[in-house]
Amino acid sequence: MDFEYTPEQEAFRAQVRRWLEENLSDDLKVDDPSDERVAPNREIFERRRAWQRRMAEAGWVGLSWPKEYGGRAASLVEQIIFDEEYGRARGPVLPGYSGLSMCGPTLMHWGTEEQKRRFIPRILNGDDIWCQGYSEPGAGSDLASLTTRAEDRGDYFILNGQKVWTSAAQYADWMYLLARTDPAAPKHKGISYLLLDMKSPGVTVRPLVLMNGHAHFNEVFFDNVEVPKQNLVGPLNGGWTVGMTTLAYERGMAGGGGHASQVRRLAELAHRVTINGRPAWEQQWVRQRLAAFLIECEAAHLTRLRNLSRRLKGLAPGPEGSMLKLFGSELGVRIAQFSTELLGAYATLNQPAETVPDAPRWYNRVLSSRQYTIAGGTSEIQHNIIGERVLGLPKG
Repeated sequence: MDFEYTPEQEAFRAQVRRWLEENLSDDLKVDDPSDERVAPNREIFERRRAWQRRMAEAGWVGLSWPKEYGGRAASLVEQIIFDEEYGRARGPVLPGYSGLSMCGPTLMHWGTEEQKRRFIPRILNGDDIWCQGYSEPGAGSDLASLTTRAEDRGDYFILNGQKVWTSAAQYADWMYLLARTDPAAPKHKGISYLLLDMKSPGVTVRPLVLMNGHAHFNEVFFDNVEVPKQNLVGPLNGGWTVGMTTLAYERGMAGGGGHASQVRRLAELAHRVTINGRPAWEQQWVRQRLAAFLIECEAAHLTRLRNLSRRLKGLAPGPEGSMLKLFGSELGVRIAQFSTELLGAYATLNQPAETVPDAPRWYNRVLSSRQYTIAGGTSEIQHNIIGERVLGLPKG
């Protein structure tokens, strides 16, 4: 790949930057999207949904989606340029991220024409917000052990069970979920992929509060919920393959694209905080750690290019998704740990300080980084996937 930008690509970057400067208001900006991947309250959520609509009207949402689904069929380089500029401008994670990055692409691949016409346009402009119903109290890392049941009643399924760690369920209009439709089948074979209207009678959402005070994920309970048959995606009892398609997109998204900005900010703070009475930047080990982190961030960036290249060619997601998910989540933990070594007590201060004005950012990183080694598939699961499916190693 040629990493030099053409004049046309630089013009595209200037167009993106100019539009964001003119339209992204200060009240929407965030220092670190990882801190608020899900809006902390309804007011901010609705503000961000309006922002997604504005972006969609201008053609900036679903940039790499095919034109037939409302996207621009943007090139790989254009997608990367947009992501870079959006991050530089401190734009928030869009409330429709789950639909845009996971459900939408899955429907393009597996959905019926009716499902595509009904759901995909409403994903782009934020009319429908989606959440993912995969994990259960007894089926996290071993997802195929899920026990939520969808009983066939002719024109509809009756859904009973529970999901957990469901991000943004408190705001979601729809859920894409996995449920067991054939209890007698082997556990990977009797599962179906369903689309659920979250306003259906019998659906209960209960937020789970983290130790940093955030409540971005939830428990969701199903009590005799009716799911129409037309909301089945892919073959009956063949939902495991459909669900793995969604997970591949999720893991590709979970590569930690914001790590580089965290490292650059820590480099700035290293000139302000002191260690043993001297600026931290003067410590050789501090400079070496920061340099190593930036090298790792660049490696993740290049791997993400490979992943996006497959998607833009219309190919199924490859192993890069699991690689990014594993590497990115573990890198996030190491950066959070380093922030405590560099900033000391400032890294556990949940209010701005004169020396470290963005101290709450590091407080949230320290308390929250470990969760990303679990969400979307644990690091142990990613090691197994890479070892067995990519390297061809025997199962342990």
